[in-house]
Amino acid sequence: MEDLRLHAPAALRNRDAILDIVQAHFPATGLILEIASGSGEHCVHFAEKLRNHAIQPSDPSPRARASIDAWIATAGLPNVKAAIDLDSSHRDWPVKAASAIICINMIHISPWSATEGLFAGAARILPPGAPLLLYGPYKRDGAHTSKSNEDFDRALRHENPEWGVRDLERVAEIAGLKGFSAPAVFEMPANNLTLLFHLPQGG
Repeated sequence: MEDLRLHAPAALRNRDAILDIVQAHFPATGLILEIASGSGEHCVHFAEKLRNHAIQPSDPSPRARASIDAWIATAGLPNVKAAIDLDSSHRDWPVKAASAIICINMIHISPWSATEGLFAGAARILPPGAPLLLYGPYKRDGAHTSKSNEDFDRALRHENPEWGVRDLERVAEIAGLKGFSAPAVFEMPANNLTLLFHLPQGG
């Protein structure tokens, strides 16, 4: 039988650093929606470590969803659900409520409309006080944080002019327009950042 699992080497390097933030700042139970789950390696790892949570992976790519489901089948974990088709830029999401949202390495390899849709959709389905975690490379004050990120940004824009390393401040501005707090910023491996937003208590 063909092995449909995709492998993202970066997932092995960053998954525990991301998990540390999730365990420290997410609610103790509930449904965690992962946007743009990619290969599926993160959601399976998180499900293994967060047994009191249900993990809902998603991706608009059929190939990615096949990989996610293959990883889930291999892991045999009861608290991770089958992958669903979700494009953050679309208004109608197949998930109507979640306790928290994770989005890893999507912002820079998708059109800006995906980022706008991410915050709009998250604001619709998250309850007051809920966290939204983003991970990836970002510029700060309009400048790259490393030469490697600058080179990466150039390569991304060459591949697709709608892609590229985003300004942290612009992402935070879009989040604020949808009702989210200013992000807590965590330094991460390989010149990446985790941005942790919350919907304020009381809406």
